[in-house]
Amino acid sequence: MAQACLYYTAQEVMEILGVSRAKAYKLVRELNEELAAKGYIITAGKVPKKFLAERLYGMTV
Repeated sequence: MAQACLYYTAQEVMEILGVSRAKAYKLVRELNEELAAKGYIITAGKVPKKFLAERLYGMTV
Protein backbone atom coordinates (compact mmCIF):
# COMPACT_ATOMS: atom_id res chain seq x y z
CA MET A 1 0.00 0.00 0.00
CA ALA A 2 1.49 3.33 -1.06
CA GLN A 3 1.63 6.16 1.44
CA ALA A 4 0.43 9.60 0.39
CA CYS A 5 3.27 12.07 -0.09
CA LEU A 6 3.82 14.27 2.95
CA TYR A 7 5.72 17.01 1.13
CA TYR A 8 5.16 19.67 -1.51
CA THR A 9 7.97 20.31 -3.93
CA ALA A 10 8.93 23.85 -4.83
CA GLN A 11 7.24 23.25 -8.20
CA GLU A 12 3.96 22.38 -6.46
CA VAL A 13 4.25 25.40 -4.17
CA MET A 14 4.73 27.56 -7.28
CA GLU A 15 1.54 26.16 -8.83
CA ILE A 16 -0.53 26.35 -5.64
CA LEU A 17 0.39 29.96 -4.88
CA GLY A 18 0.72 31.20 -8.44
CA VAL A 19 4.18 32.65 -7.85
CA SER A 20 7.44 32.47 -9.78
CA ARG A 21 9.79 29.53 -9.39
CA ALA A 22 12.34 31.72 -7.63
CA LYS A 23 9.73 32.92 -5.12
CA ALA A 24 8.56 29.34 -4.48
CA TYR A 25 12.13 28.17 -3.80
CA LYS A 26 12.71 31.16 -1.52
CA LEU A 27 9.56 30.36 0.45
CA VAL A 28 10.48 26.67 0.75
CA ARG A 29 13.98 27.63 1.90
CA GLU A 30 12.61 30.05 4.53
CA LEU A 31 10.14 27.48 5.86
CA ASN A 32 12.86 24.83 6.02
CA GLU A 33 15.14 27.21 7.92
CA GLU A 34 12.32 27.76 10.41
CA LEU A 35 11.86 24.00 10.83
CA ALA A 36 15.62 23.43 11.18
CA ALA A 37 15.78 26.07 13.91
CA LYS A 38 13.14 24.07 15.79
CA GLY A 39 15.30 20.95 15.47
CA TYR A 40 13.43 19.15 12.68
CA ILE A 41 15.15 17.24 9.89
CA ILE A 42 14.46 18.92 6.55
CA THR A 43 14.65 17.97 2.88
CA ALA A 44 15.99 20.61 0.51
CA GLY A 45 13.48 21.73 -2.13
CA LYS A 46 10.51 20.24 -0.27
CA VAL A 47 8.29 21.43 2.56
CA PRO A 48 5.87 19.38 4.67
CA LYS A 49 2.28 19.87 3.52
CA LYS A 50 1.02 20.28 7.08
CA PHE A 51 3.58 22.98 7.91
CA LEU A 52 2.85 24.95 4.73
CA ALA A 53 -0.87 24.82 5.54
CA GLU A 54 -0.19 26.10 9.08
CA ARG A 55 1.88 29.03 7.84
CA LEU A 56 -0.39 30.14 4.98
CA TYR A 57 -3.69 31.76 5.89
CA GLY A 58 -6.74 29.88 4.66
CA MET A 59 -4.92 26.81 3.33
CA THR A 60 -5.96 23.30 4.30
CA VAL A 61 -4.21 20.03 3.51
